[in-house]
Amino acid sequence: MTKAEIVSNISDQLGIDKGDVQATVEKFMEEVKGSLENGENVYLRGFGSFVIKTRAKKTGRNISKNTAVIIPAHNIPAFKPAKIFMNGVKSKVAVK
Repeated sequence: MTKAEIVSNISDQLGIDKGDVQATVEKFMEEVKGSLENGENVYLRGFGSFVIKTRAKKTGRNISKNTAVIIPAHNIPAFKPAKIFMNGVKSKVAVK
């Protein structure tokens, strides 16, 4: 599902103008990104958490030059779904 489909579905279900829904979805994403960039996790009860994970320093390989490359420790954004969310997906989505 794309962002446009999400906006369209919400607009159809709630009877709100697509432009207003689009602005709301965009602002939500900006707020989540801004919070994570400021080092703050975002917790949405019943849905999940957007958190910052720290990746440790490690040694990688540049296979084209066959050399070792040091990859420094760094932070990445991650999503951790709530248990109720995970259980819903487990029970309703068929295994492929």
